Amino acid sequence: MSEIYRSEAGARLLRESYLAALEHWPVDHERLRVPTPEGETSVIVCGPATAPPLVLLHGSGSNSTEWMSRVADLARHFRVHSVDLIGEPGLSAPSRPPLASGRYPEWVAAVLDFLGLERVRLMGMSLGGWVALGFATRWPGRVERLALVCPVGVGRQKKGFLPKAILLNLLGSAGQRRSVALALGPALSTLPPATAEMVVDQVLLVTRNFRHRTEKVPVFGDDALRRLTMPVHVIAGQCDVMLDSRETQRRIEAAVPHATVRLLPDVGHFVPFQATEELEFLTGTGREARRA
Repeated sequence: MSEIYRSEAGARLLRESYLAALEHWPVDHERLRVPTPEGETSVIVCGPATAPPLVLLHGSGSNSTEWMSRVADLARHFRVHSVDLIGEPGLSAPSRPPLASGRYPEWVAAVLDFLGLERVRLMGMSLGGWVALGFATRWPGRVERLALVCPVGVGRQKKGFLPKAILLNLLGSAGQRRSVALALGPALSTLPPATAEMVVDQVLLVTRNFRHRTEKVPVFGDDALRRLTMPVHVIAGQCDVMLDSRETQRRIEAAVPHATVRLLPDVGHFVPFQATEELEFLTGTGREARRA
C-alpha cells in the first residue's frame, strides 16, 4: 500500500471514484501515461490538436476533476493537457520528493519533454500554482503565459484556521462539513446546492482515505519571482482562510510589476471559474494585450 493512502481499500475507493468522475469529462479526450524520473504521470489531453498547448496543474488533495467546470471552455481555444500531480489522489505515481528538492520543476519538464511541448501556457491552482511557479521561475523561456489561482508559496500560510478545523472535526459529520465549507470559503454557496454538497462530499471522501501533505511549502524569494518575465495573471480570494492573499498581491506586484493581480471579494480558497477573465488572459486578448 502506498503511504499516501490510509488503507488499500481507501486507495481503491478513491481511484474508483476518480475513474467514475472521468466518465463525465465534458469533451472528447485521451488519457496518457507519461514516464518520468518520479514515476508514471497521468495526463488527460483534449482540444484541437493544432491549438496552442495549455498545461493545467491542480491543487493538493485533488486531481484533474478540479478542472471539469473549466475544461470545455478551455478546450475550445487550446490543446489542453491536464496533469495529475504526483503524490496526490489522482492516477499519477504516489511519489513525494521533498518540496525543497527542486525535483518538482524537473518532473514538469520531464512531462513536457515526453509530450513534445517546448513552450506552453501554464495554469496552476493552489499547490499546482506552486509547482507552476517553480517551473516558470527555473525555465521562464518555456512558459508563454502563467495563470495562477490562489497559488501557494507567495503569501504566508495562515495558522489560525487549523485549531478551528480541529475543533469542528470533533463534532461529527456536521462539524466536518462545516470545516470543509469554511476552508473552501463563501463562494461555495454560489454553486447549485446539490453541486456544493457533492464538492463537500468529495473533499470528505479524500480526507478520510488520503494522507495530506504535512511538509511546509517553501516560499519563493523575490529574486525567484523576478524571473517571471512572461505575462502573469493571479486570481485569489480575499477571504482565503489558508493563505494571506493580500501578501500574495503585494509581493507579486512588487517583484513582477507587469503582472495583473485581482483579489475577489466574498471568495475564499475555492475560486469559481472566472470565464471571461481567465480566457482573455490565456488567449492574449485581455487588457494587457490591448494596452500593448
